[in-house]
Amino acid sequence: MRSLGFTFLLMLAAVVFCGMAAWQWNRGNFDSLLGTPPTPVGGLVYSSFTPDQVKHIQITLEHTGASFSLIEDGWQASSPWNDRMDPRSAVELIYFTLGMRVEDFARLDEIDPDQTGLNGSAIRIRLEDENHRPLAKYKLGKATQWKAEADGRELPVPTVFVQPHDKHRKRHVYAATGDINALFKDDLKHLRDHRPFYFNPITLSVIRIHSQKADLVLGRETPDGAWRIVMPLDLPTDPAAIKTLIEGLYELKAVKVEDRAEVTLPATNSPVKSTQIAIKEFGTDTETLLDILPPDPPEATLAKATVSDRPDTVFDLPLKPEPGRVTLADLPLSVNELRDPTLTHLNIQSLSGISIDSSTSPEILIARDPPQPWMATVSGVSSTANEENLYALLKAVTTTRAIGFESDAATDFSPWGLDRPFLTLRFLGQNNQGLELRFGIDSKGGFFVNRTGTPTVMRVDESLIKEIATNPFEWRHSLLWSVNRVNLIGIERKFAGSFPLLLKYEFIDESWQAEQDGKDLSATLSPTKANYMLSILEGLKVSRWLAASDEAAATALQNPALTFSVMEKTFDEEGNFTGVQLRHLALAPASSAASPAFYFGRLSNEPHPFLITRQVFDKLAADLFEE
Repeated sequence: MRSLGFTFLLMLAAVVFCGMAAWQWNRGNFDSLLGTPPTPVGGLVYSSFTPDQVKHIQITLEHTGASFSLIEDGWQASSPWNDRMDPRSAVELIYFTLGMRVEDFARLDEIDPDQTGLNGSAIRIRLEDENHRPLAKYKLGKATQWKAEADGRELPVPTVFVQPHDKHRKRHVYAATGDINALFKDDLKHLRDHRPFYFNPITLSVIRIHSQKADLVLGRETPDGAWRIVMPLDLPTDPAAIKTLIEGLYELKAVKVEDRAEVTLPATNSPVKSTQIAIKEFGTDTETLLDILPPDPPEATLAKATVSDRPDTVFDLPLKPEPGRVTLADLPLSVNELRDPTLTHLNIQSLSGISIDSSTSPEILIARDPPQPWMATVSGVSSTANEENLYALLKAVTTTRAIGFESDAATDFSPWGLDRPFLTLRFLGQNNQGLELRFGIDSKGGFFVNRTGTPTVMRVDESLIKEIATNPFEWRHSLLWSVNRVNLIGIERKFAGSFPLLLKYEFIDESWQAEQDGKDLSATLSPTKANYMLSILEGLKVSRWLAASDEAAATALQNPALTFSVMEKTFDEEGNFTGVQLRHLALAPASSAASPAFYFGRLSNEPHPFLITRQVFDKLAADLFEE
């Protein structure tokens, strides 16, 4: 018979087990009694919340701490300073927390806290929702000695010791992917936003600048509209300069950030006034003003600055260019730096005519009647225009940038030689819409341009003038000649100092015969190579036509490096054979270099020499025989 004590023990055990069962029924598990099982290798330490749920962050170090909250204007710190948190640091911290993947784990009592950094000096991190309910609580220790592989990463990623401090999860230490210890160095200063401005570039509507150079206002009417200078003049802007300015304002970062109460600012009675940059976004009349005080002393590399929406903060902004850092020197802040420096914005598709009026040559009219090609007319004589020079002209006037702006209120253009321009370009478009550009030279040899009817004078580089063909012969079509292989009899090719090579051609069977110094070389001649050389001769185009009086070309062509004599049958209008036409082509290096970039050329009975490239010359001079 069982004793009363044994029966009592059975009853007590039943009560305990029933109580545990009731607890499990209520809680769903025994975690509160036995602890949550460790997250397995490959699992995420935290995966039960999303980034948008995080509204509060607390960071605790051994001797300091910080609290941050997400408000309408972004992440804000309430301690240890009343200032904006760097939003990039907040994002990095949240995504690090959600991205911690377990690489290994151990029980807490099996780990030396001094070796892992999970002792009293550990960083304590707490993420909370909008009602301050904890989403993640953990201690961040030292980086481990091993690396982990990560999808999409070529190089291994670091790992760090982490100990969760959530309810029922304190018994295990993990080696998890990632390491953000650098964020918490130097008394958490990296968590304080070192950028004076925090804005969405898409919603920016106005930029106001007050500097030693000038006062100006930039604006746009819609988020996708074009920026214009609206004060002191209404001017189009340079998109590249606007991009540099906006990106620079967004990325401008102080070397040091201090509390206003701890800083003595330079005196405001300095003759050098502060530089001010104010921005405004669509939907608000409030502007954010950055006030950059004069450097003290003047040769200092940093300038103190304040910003209106952070009155308790002083920034030390870098003044001079530095590699890898946006500085005040990198910001375009003047009208001339921000205005559009392009000469014209021609609609090339609607262009119907161009007049080139030079003081040294007769007027050249370039016109077209689509779908016909462009024609060049000089002194009433028309011919197909040189498309390469037309392209160079249009590219020059639509892409060349002014190197300076001389005046926006000129009434007397004589100081720039624009009262008697040496070159005038007129562009005519549809509905007789057009514009005129006048080019002048001042007494010092500088080149300037003015759009007729405007008071603006721009300085341009001489290279622009060189891109504009002003001589009639330059507008001759680039095709040198027309070689018709149907009527071709033969080609004689001769290198300087060697016997001429005679190549006879039969169009019917496309056959070649070769003879040199009285020897028949037909057996070793490559028909493929000969046909290729003929194709180059047929479509030979000049790189540039030269003046008939070009002395360098005349001298070089007295001793040509390569000559061609092309023999063709000729016929009258009725198709009757009339004889044989012989045309000569001479080529010579345009410089004494071992591999000159260009070669002079001249066609028999043509007054103007020309240039071809070395690549074209090499194709004409290639070996024609089998190896």
